[in-house]
Amino acid sequence: MEKKQQRVRVLQQLNNLSYSDYRNRSLRIAKKLLDEQIIQDATTIAITIGNRPEVDTTAIIEQLWQLGKQVVVPKCEPVDHTMEFYEIDSFIQTERAFKDILEPIPACTELVKKNEIDVIIVPGVVFGTDGYRIGFGGGYYDRYLPAFQGKLISLAFEEQLMDNIPREPHDIPVHILITDKRRMNCQ
Repeated sequence: MEKKQQRVRVLQQLNNLSYSDYRNRSLRIAKKLLDEQIIQDATTIAITIGNRPEVDTTAIIEQLWQLGKQVVVPKCEPVDHTMEFYEIDSFIQTERAFKDILEPIPACTELVKKNEIDVIIVPGVVFGTDGYRIGFGGGYYDRYLPAFQGKLISLAFEEQLMDNIPREPHDIPVHILITDKRRMNCQ
């Protein structure tokens, strides 16, 4: 099955989740993530503000703020498919932008360089237990991750896991994959 077909199939399954199931399972994933030693030790954490049907990350971000963590979120540049991360300490510093995703407003946030980030929570649609993923098709993380030296974690619902996902030479696997049912060391 090709990447596009896998992406469509998984998104259809996720869209069938009831809101209460989606919310409860997102909170279960959030708790597991926040219990990770890598997160507890990190100073700066990069995370996307996810839209449903992705795992809800708003509660995670709020908890990270309460823990005194520096939270950085991506700003995408659709023209060249690049992105940069900006620190936010309030959702007021964001706006709906590319693909209706909440992104930082650069005029009222600080740019954070790649080498200042300890952990990136890498989004995706389909995940293999080996840490490889199929994203949303824009290639933003594929372009950003090659020179990144920190840890990579992905969050997913069990429905997002598949065996034998196709991969390309430029794909970079995450170190840890956390679902509502389990935690996997991928490397």
